[in-house]
Amino acid sequence: MDAIWWFVAIVLMAVGLIGTVLPVIPGPIIILGAAILHRIMVGPTEGAAWWSIGILLLLVLVSYAIEAASSYLGAKRFGATRWGVLGAMIGVVVGIFTGFVTLLIAPVIGAIVGELIAGKRLVAAGRAGWGSLLGNLAGMAGKLLIAVAMIIIFLLTTKAPL
Repeated sequence: MDAIWWFVAIVLMAVGLIGTVLPVIPGPIIILGAAILHRIMVGPTEGAAWWSIGILLLLVLVSYAIEAASSYLGAKRFGATRWGVLGAMIGVVVGIFTGFVTLLIAPVIGAIVGELIAGKRLVAAGRAGWGSLLGNLAGMAGKLLIAVAMIIIFLLTTKAPL
């Protein structure tokens, strides 16, 4: 029976890993949920310890903080004004609900529109949009690395059914 729950946890974690780059699926939360479900179903001797689940929870929070800050920091690094940063953040929110490609493009468009509203020239607005895109990509990469680390922590702190 433990092997079945091990398999379920691994499948859920694979879905969570995919969810780190697809905005519709809350990847790190699914990975954490899989670890908790495994712990509950197989018990404390075979499942992950509560301290490791606490670490996974902390990593979930860090991954979402990185995701939230990345577009902002990218746009700011490339000279965005408050309007450009606001546009990028609105773009992130729009992108979350409209799909993967839009998640990459909407913050760029938002930053550019925000900069144009602030009176910046198109070249400067484009630079802010470029920074927003780079920030988003860096945030996704960071979130993906954290998701992989979460899975590794789970694998190291549980007993595989052999």
